[in-house]
This record gives sequence, C-alpha cells and structure tokens, in this order.
Amino acid sequence: MSYENLRDPNAEYTMRDLSGETMGLSREESPRGVEITDVQTVIVDGNYPWTLVRVYTDAGVCGIGESYWGGAIPEIIERMKPFVVGENPLDIDRLYEHLVQKMSGEGSIAGKDIAAISGIEIALNDVAGKLLDVPAYQLLGGKYRDDVRVYCDCHTEDEADPDACADEAERVVDELGYDALKFDLDVPSGYEQDRANRYLSKPEIDHKAEIVRKVTERVGDRALAAFDCHWAFSAGSARRLAQALEPYNVWWLEDPIPPENHDVQRNVTQGTATPIATGENVYRTHGQRRLLEEQAVDILAPDVPKVGGMRETMKIAMLADIYYTPLAMHNVSSPVGTMASAHVGAAIPNALALEYHSYELGWWEDLVEEDGLIEDGRMVVTEAPGLGLTLDFDAVEAHLAEGQELFDEA
Repeated sequence: MSYENLRDPNAEYTMRDLSGETMGLSREESPRGVEITDVQTVIVDGNYPWTLVRVYTDAGVCGIGESYWGGAIPEIIERMKPFVVGENPLDIDRLYEHLVQKMSGEGSIAGKDIAAISGIEIALNDVAGKLLDVPAYQLLGGKYRDDVRVYCDCHTEDEADPDACADEAERVVDELGYDALKFDLDVPSGYEQDRANRYLSKPEIDHKAEIVRKVTERVGDRALAAFDCHWAFSAGSARRLAQALEPYNVWWLEDPIPPENHDVQRNVTQGTATPIATGENVYRTHGQRRLLEEQAVDILAPDVPKVGGMRETMKIAMLADIYYTPLAMHNVSSPVGTMASAHVGAAIPNALALEYHSYELGWWEDLVEEDGLIEDGRMVVTEAPGLGLTLDFDAVEAHLAEGQELFDEA
C-alpha cells in the first residue's frame, strides 16, 4: 500500500494551507530557488529501532534527520511527503506548521505524527545549514557554549542491586569520564504485591532509596546522579519516594507519575525538595506550557526528535527560561538525533544536560564518519555546516532493521 497517495479530505480542503504555492511565495535564485524532491526513511536496529530521515533537494544537497523510535513513523512520513516535495527547504518554520496543519485531522497535536514531523524538521535544519554554509546552531540564533554536558544512562546486569548500581556508577565515572549519570528506580525490589496499582510500600521505597544512597555516596562530588521512574507510581507513592530521597544528592527524580495529569504532577513536584523532571512524553510547546506556568516541574526534559524538532525545542526552552527552568533533554537516539539535540543545547541559555543512552552499544558512533563525538562527558558542537555529520552508508546498511532498504544516493 502506498501511504503517499492516501486520501484525506481534511488535508485537501483545509483553508489554512501553508504551501508555498498557496502562500504566493516567489521562486527566487539559489539558495531560495532550491526545492525538496524526496523524503526517505530507514530504520536502523540499534538499542532502539532508530528511524533516520533523509530530505533530498534538486541542488544535490541532502539533509539527515531522525524521528523518535518506534513503529508507523516511516508510513506517516510517506503520507506527508507530498506536502513538502516542491517546497523550499529553507522555510523550516513554515513547513513545520504546514505539516502540523495538513495532518491535523490525523492527530498532529501529539504522538507519532509529531515525532514524524520532528524527523523532517531536523533534516531541514541540516539541509538549510549546508545550503547557507553555517552550522545548525547558527540557524537557532548562535551559541552559548561550545560543548554540551552529556549524562550517561547507566545499566547493570542486576539493576535492582544497589551495590551493582554503585559499582557501575564508579566505573562510568572513573573509566569513561562522565560526571553526570542516570539510573532506573522502577526496578523490582522483591516486595511487590500488585503491578497494576502503582502503590509503593515502605520496603519498596526503602529499597529504591538504598540504590540512590549507594550510587550518590559512591560517586560523591565527582558526578551528579539522576534517577528515572518511567511513569510507574501513584501520586502518594511518588511523593513519599521523593521525600525519602531528600537526604541524598539527587540531581533529579524523573517521571515518577504518569504524564497525562498535570494537576497531580504539580502536587508531586511542589510536595518535595527533591528536584522533579518530566517532559519527554509531552508534545510541542503547547504541551509543556502548563508544566511551566503552574511550576509543576523543576527540570524540563523534552526529546528533540519527538517533541517537534529543533526549533520547537528552542521555543520550549525560551518559554522555560521565562520560568527560570533548565532543560535536560531526553535522548535515546542515534548520533543524528543526539547531535541535533546538542545543537539545540548549544543555542539555548538554559541547557543543563543531554542524555546518552547507548554507551553499551559498541558501534553507535560507527553510523557516521566523524569520530570522537562524546569525550570526557561532553559533546562538542561541530562548526561544519548543518548538523555536521556524514552518514557512513556501509555502517547504516550493516545495521538495517529486517526488511529495510538503504537510502537512495543523492
């Protein structure tokens, strides 16, 4: 089935059509004369199924982007391709809004549609940077820093063992050079009675607090440590857990409750001195707004290839800055999405850190020709045009998910 030709009356008849033709935009000389000719995707089978997005132009310049992992993204991008082919790739904001409007009847306020649009948007920033011969951060207004602090999402063979977590924390700091870490707390304690009710008993809380105590004491002042709950707990349990962690040097406690109810999120955040982070499952600036306005979050954690792309994250950061709230960007991406996030981190004043989730994957960096992307816990933001990355097509092909085909040549 061809999703490119799928009929949608809402997309066909919307009065807010922001295509260049409808808006009456002129066809100018290069680079304004460049047009998008194609959009393609491939899924790479990493520690997540990464969806890479490639935008082609008639100038022979291609841009690479990445959508948040998971199913259905390639089909949605195929569905949207007719809305961008023939358009000028430099009009990033307009094309982003154009896609949101065209897909409005199919749920583009959140979810897979926005993740798909994010991948195209990142690729457009790469194309535009290459056409204008500037790095992507320059398109966002310039930079505050040359490199972005990276925090390492850590795992062990026994993630429920406090000593194993502390040992891994020490190894990552001493051997790999990171000064920022994250561990999971939604791990079995042996005291669970019911997985469905989200309730934490005191022994369960004590077990999680012991993980936190041993990790934070082991790394001491050499590193900061955050802890992730993956939306697992009830409101009361989350508050009691956060309060139990107050004696320790916790960088933040992430997603202790499900993301849908902002009122509960506010109550949990304001009910503890432990910093609370959330945001990866909230979409676009509109989704983050209430968290900030109601001071329901201490640290905001949007995911660039999921929340709307680079410029949308920039808008979120500017809104967050009004509330003096830092961003610790969630990230489980390949080098492409990670570097896109780093460009955003360079361009915003309130960047705190960027997640790295693939330290156990030996070939993560092989997907691009550039090396040394992360060194001593920092990601240097390249001065090369666009994202500053060159895909290694041999490596991409070697790690394609089953049934996937490599991108076409430019």
